[in-house]
Amino acid sequence: MAKKVVAIKDLEYTYPDGTRALRGVSLDIFEGESVALIGPNGAGKSTLLLHLNGILQSDRGDVEVLGMNVEENIREIRSKVGMVFQDPDDQLFMPTVFDDVAFGPINMGFSEVKEKVRRALKQVGMSGYERRAPHHLSFGEKKRISIATVLSMEPEILVLDEPTSNVDPHARRGLIELLNGFDVTKIMATHDIEMVSETCDRAIVLFDGKIAANGDVEEVLTNSELLESHGLEAPILVRLFREVMHRDDIPLRLDDAIERQKRYKI
Repeated sequence: MAKKVVAIKDLEYTYPDGTRALRGVSLDIFEGESVALIGPNGAGKSTLLLHLNGILQSDRGDVEVLGMNVEENIREIRSKVGMVFQDPDDQLFMPTVFDDVAFGPINMGFSEVKEKVRRALKQVGMSGYERRAPHHLSFGEKKRISIATVLSMEPEILVLDEPTSNVDPHARRGLIELLNGFDVTKIMATHDIEMVSETCDRAIVLFDGKIAANGDVEEVLTNSELLESHGLEAPILVRLFREVMHRDDIPLRLDDAIERQKRYKI
């Protein structure tokens, strides 16, 4: 049985302005999983992510990561949980790419910082960018560098908030391939349902601060009624096969759709 790496129980959180963002969320995540948090704006997705390394701390409930209570072990947790923010400009603040990617390992007192930076940049396909100024890079390049800033810490869990937002189609495809190549537990909040179908094993629907659904990605993403009732839209292939072709064996991925197209002789 896979090791449990995140255990959340009865988590509640209210922002200082009185907005109640999480309402009794309980959730387990296991080693090696790729999990998507999906839901409309204001559902609580980003708020939940920010509890995983102690950026936010709960009003009520418990959050354990890698067997440790987050609030009691923040420094160690932050060396093991890599958080990638939606806007890379919130993460990149040093004069060079090298300085940004090296910041975490240096701050944590790690050794072999240069090698960690080299390896992290290679992982995201950005070798040779060490002396570039982050603010001169394209948005897609900044996204990759922001991922490298957490990979240099060699995290056990990678947490990403809207990893494909605001990037062009080519950069989006590259980020999807990049994420699929990482052999760590991944937890991501996203509106990109198509990306979820290609990268995740499990999908969790958040709505009004509560978990509305939690299941295998195919089970959740092919349930059009569930998604639409919680402010979401089913992937385009699901809509095509159900609403246009009137089929029940619905593919989530393009290669599966091509195989069915051949079978049906469309």
